[in-house]
Amino acid sequence: MNDRIVDVDWLAERLDAPNVAVVDVRDAWEYEGIGHVPGAVNVPFDTFRAEEHGAAEAGMLPGADVFAGIAESAGIAPDDEVVAYDDTHGVFAARFLVTAELYGHDPARLHLLDGDYSVWNRSQPTTTDAPDGADEEPDDAPDDPCPAEFRTDGPLIDRETMAAAVDDPDATIVDTREEWEYEEGHIPGAVRLDWRELVDTDARTVRPEAELRELLGARGIDPDDRVVLYCNTARRISHTYTVLRALDYPEIAFYEGSLTEWEREGGELETGGSETDGSDS
Repeated sequence: MNDRIVDVDWLAERLDAPNVAVVDVRDAWEYEGIGHVPGAVNVPFDTFRAEEHGAAEAGMLPGADVFAGIAESAGIAPDDEVVAYDDTHGVFAARFLVTAELYGHDPARLHLLDGDYSVWNRSQPTTTDAPDGADEEPDDAPDDPCPAEFRTDGPLIDRETMAAAVDDPDATIVDTREEWEYEEGHIPGAVRLDWRELVDTDARTVRPEAELRELLGARGIDPDDRVVLYCNTARRISHTYTVLRALDYPEIAFYEGSLTEWEREGGELETGGSETDGSDS
């Protein structure tokens, strides 16, 4: 896999580098009370998530101005290598990275810490101290703050494009929710792939590349196809998107509106299991 997903050693070797920004997306009480990676800034999940679906450019995106302020406060510069982590197998951290990409940060400089905070804590030092400069005035933020202009040419697609994918033989629609959710109703033709299937829950890391490719192949999720991802509110697809990018899947569409918007706009749903994963239809 490429370095879209990086391990603890990768980060430890770069922790003191001036162009590496480490972002902890857990709640403030966890960051302050339990501890965090030294030098990490705290950007809780709910601060870069819109309160209402459709409140910004699309789905639950916070809006360019809001994200620009978040990046500036966190001290993230446009050319920084950004490494994000949480303590939930990376699903919330992946959402931060996808949001940063959609607002213009170079995706090649966005990295998910494999194994989240728990794995870091097993072998590396942690701290409860705020990073240097955390209490300084905004004037001490980067001279050239992180870009925050919504990418119209990015991976995000709208409902109309999602509807077209249903009838596209070269598109593979992937539902990243749990099995029971899928069976209750999914976009027609979607393949089920619970995002947690990509994670070794004991090790708390992403599964080895060979296992991932075997799983994806068994579900008919082919790198040669256009992969179209959705869940309910685009949180869970963020993790799947990050893993597929790490596996060099070249064409991935990100349906930010996801099933919340699809249902609200009267989109058709199928029920039952998927033949591809062996569930009952």
